[in-house]
Amino acid sequence: MAILDTLVILAVCLLVGGLVIFTGVRFVVDDTVRPESALLTAAVGAVVWAAISFYAGRVPVVGPVTALVIWIVVIVLQYSSSWPTAAVLGFVAWFVSVVALYALGTLDIVSLSVLGVPEV
Repeated sequence: MAILDTLVILAVCLLVGGLVIFTGVRFVVDDTVRPESALLTAAVGAVVWAAISFYAGRVPVVGPVTALVIWIVVIVLQYSSSWPTAAVLGFVAWFVSVVALYALGTLDIVSLSVLGVPEV
């Protein structure tokens, strides 16, 4: 995987994931949450996703699923929410990020391997 793909993963997951996490946590868990807190949570997931995709890009689905698990764990730890609530928030952030990356992949901006889809 190219370094440009890794940087796009990082940027998309940080921005999209941060926005979704911020919105979800604000409505469901804590209405006083700060945007910086959500961006920190999204950054952890984005860095993990980008790093795993860069180093293990040929292993299908590992990067995206690992990012999902990391986002759920960080949401539970950072916002003191229940596991089911964190799972829903993490899944929504992950899903929206996957859709955004898929859209960029179909436009040939990034490789579809960023989603764990092996290139043929």
